[in-house]
Amino acid sequence: MDSAALLEKAQNGDIRAFHTLFSEFQPQLKSYLYRLVANRDDMEDLAHDVFILAFENVPKFRGEANLKTWVFTIATNRARKHLKDQKRWSTDTLVRTKEFAHSNPDVMSTVDHASRYAPHRIYEIREHIDYCFTCTSKMLPVEQQLALILKDVYSFKVKEVAVILDKTHGAVKHLIYNARQTMMRIFDDTCAFVSKQGVCSQCSELNGRFNPKQDRRAEEMKIKMVRDRDKYDRTGLYKLRAELARGIDPLHANGTDLHEAFLRINHQVNAVPR
Repeated sequence: MDSAALLEKAQNGDIRAFHTLFSEFQPQLKSYLYRLVANRDDMEDLAHDVFILAFENVPKFRGEANLKTWVFTIATNRARKHLKDQKRWSTDTLVRTKEFAHSNPDVMSTVDHASRYAPHRIYEIREHIDYCFTCTSKMLPVEQQLALILKDVYSFKVKEVAVILDKTHGAVKHLIYNARQTMMRIFDDTCAFVSKQGVCSQCSELNGRFNPKQDRRAEEMKIKMVRDRDKYDRTGLYKLRAELARGIDPLHANGTDLHEAFLRINHQVNAVPR
């Protein structure tokens, strides 16, 4: 059955037809929500709510945008409400997380447990770079975070992002520009892969702790951003980061469970008054 026929059935109350349509972009939708909220349980709750809301409202869908864009609009509105109740992550989150973990043996033991027994526990540097991209995006104002993730990770066009965010084309371009500038500035200050003065050595440290048999240097050199970093300016390096993020599903990667453990600590750190 083609999409038009499935949509007609869905608009007449056929939930199986709607599920068939929804399932075509459900993996992307879930990973999008996960990047925004950085918590698997919250993501699952939001994804369930989005499915119900979309099904209830699909009779009103008139095709002004495609169905995927329409559903992502619903998802973005739900995520926006959720994120309003959370503090924006501080720009020194990764440093504070490391200090917090090392000073709290119980916290570190949960990470060690995940690294030994969780199904998806393999530490890979390229996945950790993606994890850092997600964390850094949570240091942005919410509207910038939404615009940047939609455009640079999920490849929506600016006009589609404008529909999803209910903003003008110009406003969206401004959000994306400011978000990229902030991301690059944070990476300049914290990532040794980008700046020789970077203070973050997490990738190499964590590789040694959780994957000691892996040749760190060999793994780093597989990553274009690291291998060719001297050839790129900060804008080029940002584009390589976004390209890497687009190629990773944070919910089904080799180190998903390990990074989920890291993210839970990030949430703890940012919930503590400074």
